[in-house]
Amino acid sequence: MAKITQKDINDAVWKACDTFRGSIDPSVYKDYVLTMLFLKYLSDVHDDKMEGYLAKYNGDVERAKRAMQHERFIVPEHSHFKYLYEHRNEANIGELINIALTDLEEDNREKLYSEDGAGIFQNIDFNSSKLGEPKDKNTRLKTLLIDFKSDKLDLRPSHLDGNDIIGGAYMFLIENFASDAGKKAGEFFTPKEVSTLIAKLTKSKPGSRICDPTCGSASLLIKAGEEVGSDNFSLYGQEANGSTWALAVMNMFLHGFDNATIRWGDTIRNPKLKEGDTLMKFDTVVANPPFSLDKWGKVEDKDGEKTTVSYDPESDKYNRFWRGVPPKSKGDWAFISHMIETLNEHGKAGVVVPHGVLFRGSSEGKIRQKTIEENLLEAVIGLPANLFFGTGIPAAILVFNKQKGSKNVLFIDASKHYESAKNQNKLRPSDIEHIVTTYRDFTAGKLQPGVMEDKYSYVATPQEIQENDYNLNIPRYVDTFEEEAEVDIAAVQREIEQLEGELKTVQAEMDKYLKELNAI
Repeated sequence: MAKITQKDINDAVWKACDTFRGSIDPSVYKDYVLTMLFLKYLSDVHDDKMEGYLAKYNGDVERAKRAMQHERFIVPEHSHFKYLYEHRNEANIGELINIALTDLEEDNREKLYSEDGAGIFQNIDFNSSKLGEPKDKNTRLKTLLIDFKSDKLDLRPSHLDGNDIIGGAYMFLIENFASDAGKKAGEFFTPKEVSTLIAKLTKSKPGSRICDPTCGSASLLIKAGEEVGSDNFSLYGQEANGSTWALAVMNMFLHGFDNATIRWGDTIRNPKLKEGDTLMKFDTVVANPPFSLDKWGKVEDKDGEKTTVSYDPESDKYNRFWRGVPPKSKGDWAFISHMIETLNEHGKAGVVVPHGVLFRGSSEGKIRQKTIEENLLEAVIGLPANLFFGTGIPAAILVFNKQKGSKNVLFIDASKHYESAKNQNKLRPSDIEHIVTTYRDFTAGKLQPGVMEDKYSYVATPQEIQENDYNLNIPRYVDTFEEEAEVDIAAVQREIEQLEGELKTVQAEMDKYLKELNAI
């Protein structure tokens, strides 16, 4: 039997989405398809393992079942995909799927529950009116189960052409959902090319603790882990949106990162990644936080005339905002401050930011100045416009390094280096390599202050940045001015005369035809 390839599975799961297309928004139906993929995977792995134990114990079913209790996941009989498929025509199929997921959670509490007691399936309801009227809903769920019964979606490890195929299919779906979901996509997915770039810029050593405090569906965090080049690393993340947190947890299991720690909650108001009463420290922190998040900080709870402040960044118990408190309508530096405070003594951070972070004044300007004076900022990299889902504005990457050597700062303007695509621009492998090579040459001490590559990179001294009032706007350092081509006045005049001559000829022809028409 031929092994099932990555393309086979990608095509099959994308076809399964036809059940919902056109009637339900992709930002909603993605959760149903991805959850079904996870359930089908656990069921097929269960069957593969059971067959192995039955062969090992000469068909002794009871002995095989006992051995299955020590496997990675326990799958109750009525939580198995096969059971749901056999009951696909039941009027309460949505309810049966919900029960299956709840009991799957219960039998795998250590893996599928958060430390606060929230199960990863608590935010998804297969019996929801979001799926349509009862008859339409049942038809959709039945079709979804039939689609996942396809031979191309036999996810037993013994039938797959490689260990990473399931994780690859999950990422394929998330990326394509992001493409379809428009503005909402930025909440759960960072384009893979940007993830690859940040992972390479912050490349972690074996043994590293790697964190993404706004991890979305964890695509960036996984890329950062894969860049290590060995299995010796640990992954940590936190995500505020409950549905997206669940996607991140499933994503980790499907990629084989069973020991990853992914928490649900608001990173600023309620950081969950802690050791005792202090914030956990990391070797690498990567993030693509929400751009310029409004109302990120102070929380006032009103009960009649009584007002209680449940969180105030001014009195943050972890002292993350000692450099200054960002404005309440712009949370960018709040996330950056959190990231810096969670780096260990030799840690490195890479973060995607809107360009306003580079030059806005007031409290943001003061925070920016202090981080520069501490010699934490290592690089400012301008990216092309229209790279990200949900926004066409150009963004930048800031790299911070607790063990930075030189006091200089590298500026790269990569805004003109990309491939233009139908809906979004993309960084090509050569564009990523250009940025990474320039950055690594800088960190290796090979680049001296001044222009390193015309209209592309510049190494600025602390004095230059100070003279610019700590404004990091890239055109202040990288000269991006393009001279306009010189106009040949004589050639333009000749072209005008030629066009005027052609116009006279056309007018004469029209007059001739009009006279002929009048004569008829």
